[in-house]
Amino acid sequence: MNLDPRHPRIPLGEWVDTFLDWFQVHFDWFLAFTSAIFNTIYDALYAVLSSPVFWVMIVVFAAIAWLVSGWKMAVFAVIGFFLIRAFDQWDNAMSTLSLVIVAVFFALLAAIPLGILAAKSEGFSKVIKPILDFMQSMPALAYLVPAIVMFSVGIVPGAIATVIFSLPPGVRLTELGIRQVDTEVVEAGQAFGATGRHILGRIQLPLALPTIMAGVNQVIMLALSMVVLAGMAGAGGLGGAVVGAISSLNVALGVEAGVAVVIIAVYLDRVTAVFGKHRSPRRSLFRRTKVAAAA
Repeated sequence: MNLDPRHPRIPLGEWVDTFLDWFQVHFDWFLAFTSAIFNTIYDALYAVLSSPVFWVMIVVFAAIAWLVSGWKMAVFAVIGFFLIRAFDQWDNAMSTLSLVIVAVFFALLAAIPLGILAAKSEGFSKVIKPILDFMQSMPALAYLVPAIVMFSVGIVPGAIATVIFSLPPGVRLTELGIRQVDTEVVEAGQAFGATGRHILGRIQLPLALPTIMAGVNQVIMLALSMVVLAGMAGAGGLGGAVVGAISSLNVALGVEAGVAVVIIAVYLDRVTAVFGKHRSPRRSLFRRTKVAAAA
């Protein structure tokens, strides 16, 4: 502690540490409940993804890619996930994919409503923007320290840190998408007697879908990058393999785990990027206005 009065020190770190101790003591039930939810969902997803024979899951991944992006992406999925199996990283990859899905689910569960609220309220938008700036500017590894303190090592601190780190783009792009909806379309819906809920659900959100899905894509990419760092918190998966490779200077393991991460990242990016691109807001404008009127 700096006792020199000429150089006063603000003990922000000590204040945060004291708050975390207080939070653990008084909200231990909440931490236990949160940990149980994350562990339960993660365990269920991991069981679904890792229990079938690997080639069954490769077929499933390829079918999803074919449906949403075409045969080229399906071929990439087959080759890419087969390489992951050939690298003997299949279980680690399914663990990482499960953790990404859990983190993205909870991040979007918070981000989309917050984005809608920010688009509807100027005051709330002004309050949340500096908070989002802070969340995006904070080094990713810094989130792991308080998460480990509150939840110990394992899946949960990695998931919590990933949710916090990946949430901001979902909020920003949801707000942006809704604000970019043509005001004339909204006014047309109001003129036909549509309620605020119908305007949001049947006009604004469908027209803002491409921008919102761009936010979802960014959330997924940030979550995947953070999940690898979460290996330092004992989250396992490909992140744990990379951390182990660094600790032992195992170049082969590091390269194979890194390539597996790249394959999953490309797959998720291409699959999620196509959502929202197949509808033309202009072509469906008249239909959406009629739906709002009918409501």
